[in-house]
This record gives sequence, C-alpha cells and structure tokens, in this order.
Amino acid sequence: MSMVDLQEALGLVAANPSQGVFAGPRDAALVASAERALGGNLSPTYREFVTRLGAGNFGAFEVYGVIDQKFEDSSVPNGVWLTLNERGESGLPEKLVIVGSTGNGDYYCVELRGGDESPVTVYQPGSPPDRQHGEQVAQDFGEFFLGGVRAELYRV
Repeated sequence: MSMVDLQEALGLVAANPSQGVFAGPRDAALVASAERALGGNLSPTYREFVTRLGAGNFGAFEVYGVIDQKFEDSSVPNGVWLTLNERGESGLPEKLVIVGSTGNGDYYCVELRGGDESPVTVYQPGSPPDRQHGEQVAQDFGEFFLGGVRAELYRV
C-alpha cells in the first residue's frame, strides 16, 4: 500500500495548497546526484516524494528531502545535507537517511535498501548503537507522509 498511501497524501496536499510549502519538483539528475552523495538508492515512495515535492512542510509537519546540489553546505529541510552532516557528527549509520525531526532532538529515518521500501524508524543522535531502539513509526515513507498530512488536516 506504500505508493497508494503516498498518492493519497499527494492528492491531499494538492487539494489544500494553502497548508503546504514545498520546494517543488526536482529533476531526475538532481535526485540521482543526491542518491550518489548518500551512497545508495532511495526507496520508491521517498524518491517519488522528493521528485514531486522536493522537501517542505504541510502545516507543522515538515519533511526533509532534496533542495539543491549543496549537499555539503546547506540547512534544513535539505535532508541530504543533514544526513551527511549527522553521519559525521553523531555517527548516523551509513544506511540511514533523515526524512524529518521528531521535535525532541531525534530523527525520522528511512534505510537505503537498494531501491526497496523500508520502514520509517527513529534515530537518537548521541546514543550508542547498542542503545538505539530504532522504533518503527511507519511501514514505509508513503504511510509516514500520509499520516503526517492527515494529522495536520484533522488537527483540532
């Protein structure tokens, strides 16, 4: 259901343009360059997200992604830059890509799995690898994105 979830979320974003601020479509060459910098292929749903929307927010729900080629000197919501930075500063495993922040200093991540889907898990910077719980918050990026968009739409 991952791509179905992503398509539903993209439809909700399109139907509520005043709630979203996104970088916009990213071309295939830029996305491929981001994958090379990260060292692997993005999952299909996350790749589709960065291709269609780049990075940005829907209400208070912010999703990191691909902004431009500045992978070494940028800022949030450039997920490529943040991932590379955290690999050096906090020991973020090479297989993880940061897609968002939990708001308490931890990060939502997907794995580089050769282009296959992966669950969205929580990474805790500064915690030793043997103390990482890797709590799963969604089966894949499509479910994660749809959940965040719905939460913003139905916020009371």
